[in-house]
Amino acid sequence: MNLAELGQTIGLSLQDEELFLQAFTHTSFAHERKGEKLQQDNERLEFLGDAVLELTVSEHLYHRFPALHEGDLTRMRARVVCEPSLASFARDLGFGNHVRLGKGEEMTGGRNRPALLADVFEAFIGALYLEKGLNGVKAFMKSAIFPRIDDQWLTQATDAKSQLQEAVQQEHLGSLEYQIVDVQGPAHDRQFVAEVWLAGKRLGSGMGRSKKEAEQRAAAEGLKRFRIKG
Repeated sequence: MNLAELGQTIGLSLQDEELFLQAFTHTSFAHERKGEKLQQDNERLEFLGDAVLELTVSEHLYHRFPALHEGDLTRMRARVVCEPSLASFARDLGFGNHVRLGKGEEMTGGRNRPALLADVFEAFIGALYLEKGLNGVKAFMKSAIFPRIDDQWLTQATDAKSQLQEAVQQEHLGSLEYQIVDVQGPAHDRQFVAEVWLAGKRLGSGMGRSKKEAEQRAAAEGLKRFRIKG
C-alpha cells in the first residue's frame, strides 16, 4: 500500500504506515500467512470505525437539519452508514486498490465485493481516528464524503423500508420479511415491536405506535446492520 498515494486521494497527510496497512488487511490475507509476523487484520479497526462514523454522521445531520425529528434523522443516518453507501464511498475513493487479500478472496472478486469494501471503509475511519482524532475524521468526511450526499439523496432515506429493499435487491439476496413480534401497553397507547428478517437472519427490530412505524424503525436498524457476507 502506498501511504502517500492514499493520503493524496483523501486530502490528508498520513503518517502511521503500519496502522493504515492494518486497516487495509483483510482476514483472508492474514489467515493464509499464519506463522508469519504480519500486521493484524482490520476487524478491530472496523469495530472502532463503525462507532466513530456513526457519531460523525449523527453530528453532521443534527446541524444540517435542525427542524427534523429523531426518527427522520435516524433513517437518514442509516442510509449514510449502510453497506451499499459505504461500499460506494470506498469504491469512489479507490480503496479497493489498496486492500491486501488472500488468494482465494482475490480470485472470487473480493476486491469489488460491497461487504468487503464497506468493512474497509469503516476500518479506515478507525485508523484515521487513532492518528488524527475526531477532528481529523470530521475534516475527511467534510471534504470527501458529505459533499456526495446532497439533500435530495438524504431525504429519500425517510422511507427506510424502500431503502433496505433496494439494498437487498442490488445484491439479489432474496425477500425481506417483516414480523410484528410483540404488542405492549394499554389499548389507548399501544406500542408495536417489529422485526425484519432476510434469509433466516434478523437484520433489525424497532418499536412504534403503529405497525408501520415499527416496521420503518426495524428497517432503519436493518440498514445500519446490513452486513451480509457474499
